[in-house]
Amino acid sequence: MNYIIQQGKKDAPVLVLLHGTGGTEESLIDVGKDLNQEATLIGIRGAILENGYPRFFRRLEEGVFDEKDLAERSKELDDFIKELANTHDFSLEQVVLVGYSNGANIGMRLLLDHPEIYQTAILFHPMYPVEVTNHLDLKETQVFVTMGTQDPIVSLADSQRVLSLLRERGARLTEEWTKSHQLTFLEVSRAKEWLGNVRN
Repeated sequence: MNYIIQQGKKDAPVLVLLHGTGGTEESLIDVGKDLNQEATLIGIRGAILENGYPRFFRRLEEGVFDEKDLAERSKELDDFIKELANTHDFSLEQVVLVGYSNGANIGMRLLLDHPEIYQTAILFHPMYPVEVTNHLDLKETQVFVTMGTQDPIVSLADSQRVLSLLRERGARLTEEWTKSHQLTFLEVSRAKEWLGNVRN
């Protein structure tokens, strides 16, 4: 996988930045800086192309995930993050998943599959129209989620499903509602405040 890293302070969070469809490993670097200026920032590029646009996993159509590919790609991403931890000498306990749209969706998969590893996440405008058969305990997981009341990509029902999946498994959840699917300064600012509180 292509990635970019900007080293921060040794004991600061490591923000793993997962872009939306059409983004690159650099797309969320400025967002990461806004969230925590001392953090190590790791931007990862999705390995799938859809009409030339990078994504983290395939979809069959708008709002319909290729679930087999999602499972395979999320395992690859998990392995890659672990490899980065060894290469760049940081602890997985420092990792904060920061995903937008498609990146938030695969971040959601990591939270659901590996709650013993990924316990802090910021998910901007996720959706997860996938049947989840495991009921792993997420009581140690802290998540900040933003959703749009008039999001043309993620319906209100899809947003509520994300919240329900996390709540039913005991995650400590903070939600922020915006208007559309676009990432705004306000939600990044609220996420920054939240992250400062949960990391202290």
